[in-house]
Amino acid sequence: MTTAPHSCRNLGRQAAAYALAALLALSCAIAAPASAAFADVRKADVVYGETVEQRDLAVAAAPSIDAQFALVTDADGTVYFERDATTPAQIASITKVMTAVVVLDAVNEGVISLDTPVVVSEAAAWVGESSAGLAAYDEMDVDTALKALLVPSGNDAAVALAETLGQIYLDNGTYQAESAEAAFVAAMNAKAAELGAVDSVYENPHGLDFDEHAGNLHSCAKDVASLIRYAMQNDVFREDVALGDTTITVTRGGEPTEVYLEATDQFPDYSEYAIGVKTGFTELAGACFSAATNKDGLELYAAVLNSSSEEQRFVDAETLTSWVYDHLKTYPLAHSVQSVTMDGQEVPLIAYVACNAWIDKTVPATLADPDAAIEVFDLNGNVSQSVEFLQPDGTVRAGDKVGVITFSQRNNVVAEMDLVATEDVAAPNFIEGVTIWWERLVRGITGGSQTAENVVVNETPLIVDKTSQSSQSS
Repeated sequence: MTTAPHSCRNLGRQAAAYALAALLALSCAIAAPASAAFADVRKADVVYGETVEQRDLAVAAAPSIDAQFALVTDADGTVYFERDATTPAQIASITKVMTAVVVLDAVNEGVISLDTPVVVSEAAAWVGESSAGLAAYDEMDVDTALKALLVPSGNDAAVALAETLGQIYLDNGTYQAESAEAAFVAAMNAKAAELGAVDSVYENPHGLDFDEHAGNLHSCAKDVASLIRYAMQNDVFREDVALGDTTITVTRGGEPTEVYLEATDQFPDYSEYAIGVKTGFTELAGACFSAATNKDGLELYAAVLNSSSEEQRFVDAETLTSWVYDHLKTYPLAHSVQSVTMDGQEVPLIAYVACNAWIDKTVPATLADPDAAIEVFDLNGNVSQSVEFLQPDGTVRAGDKVGVITFSQRNNVVAEMDLVATEDVAAPNFIEGVTIWWERLVRGITGGSQTAENVVVNETPLIVDKTSQSSQSS
């Protein structure tokens, strides 16, 4: 009889647990922002210049992300993926990338130096929100202030740097403005225009976009990615955005004081190829991130704007960059089942090239670099080839250029290389020349060919089998 109360207690605990779980689920549902999205693939997403729908890509072939606006590009400016990339969007603290760019370009131009003193004003110390923990009247150099800007996303450091450089611009007449910060903001917008921004307006150096900071501050994924690509060319910027948690030393009250900086960039926890760059978040902007990765020397830059959570922005960036790496393939230019010997080495036979001095002779040809290979984006379609034959006259020597082979992907040239003879072919002697002349005269009457045929042996294997693809995107 002693088990009944114990069973009742178990039932009571189970009921309470179910009630708590239901309450938690309801709380999460209420707390979730209305704009939150689920990772998806859209027909309007653009893959290498064409929409998913135009390419008839399967859902599995395209990146599934939450972000409302996104773009991923490489160091050469090749755009692999974009989603509403030119639509205006708030970018929150990604704004600080432009702040750093303006400062570092001023360093490169000799306007200031990394040793230039920076004093934190009361306005800078009390700007609020994301902070590096600087206090009013803290002193440091520009180099230190940049770390306080980029590592913990310090709004205080952003204003301090803007006031320092902006005052110099006011003093030397570079910009006319109502304040040092306003002069700096003018420099930000001038730099955006210089970089060819599609639709970017900067109104402050930190990216806050509410209350007294509300206004027209915005950019777009395309401009953010371009800005990151430009910023990552600066060694100081690259080092700072890759620092992680660190400590700086400022002068506070006349005494050296250490200030611990906790990095907002958690991307290394999501991608083994992560090398920076900058987070951002406001209610208007949502969770944002501009990412940089490097795999075997191939650097990618991704802009992820208005993702569904601060964690998801890193997931989106990892999804985009890994997707690009997964679809970049090494494609050897030589695909031939036949080989010939050249200078004692076995090389792929690419073509037989007609020797113009003869009626029936060809010279075997290979690539100028038989081992040449290119990186191709497999979703952009298969590779095709075309050959221009030079039809060499007279004696042909091994190594002589006898043609040009061009490789294209979706009508865009991706590689071009000389074809070279792999062996010598002597010109006909006098007797042979007379015989050839006579033979050609006869063939001219009978309609016979005057020279041997050019024959291409090289092949271009399929990269993508379109018969296995079907569009399932929403």
